[in-house]
Amino acid sequence: MKDMEIILKEIDQVIAKLNPEEVQAAIDLLNQNQRIFVLGEGRSGLQGKGFAMRLMHIGLPVYVIGETTTPSVQAGDLLVAISGSGTTSAIVSLTTKAKAQGVTILAVTSKGDSPLGELGDVTLVIPGATKTKSGLPSIQLLSSLFDQTLHITLDYICLQLSKLKNVSNEAANQQHSNME
Repeated sequence: MKDMEIILKEIDQVIAKLNPEEVQAAIDLLNQNQRIFVLGEGRSGLQGKGFAMRLMHIGLPVYVIGETTTPSVQAGDLLVAISGSGTTSAIVSLTTKAKAQGVTILAVTSKGDSPLGELGDVTLVIPGATKTKSGLPSIQLLSSLFDQTLHITLDYICLQLSKLKNVSNEAANQQHSNME
């Protein structure tokens, strides 16, 4: 279990390095009541889907890029683009196109000076290790530390949004699937 303790310490180190102003800017942007689109690939994409689900539970209009029922992104919408390295070609390409169309960009990456980070109207740097060796070093494989701290940070953002919108756990649960 020694490795578990190391992993938890790594997560604490990354969370301690988050810039509170960047986190608050992300919360402010997400709280503007525009349509929200989430974009990510691989494990970042999976974390993005979890984030989109939680935003839906809060009552926000949210879509995941690549799903069959997702409408087209339009000027005035918000795109949350996630890439640990900030260099994932499909993410950077789609984000570049969206920005050219007047879409607001929230870039989430481990490197603020990456191509994705530079596209952000707001850039949230989560400095956990990625497969490209950006971020704080980790004993874990590939981008596990980035993914873990991404999840925690996005859940924190959702908690703050739920407080701003006065959405209780009971109200969020009403948005949850009752088809089980």
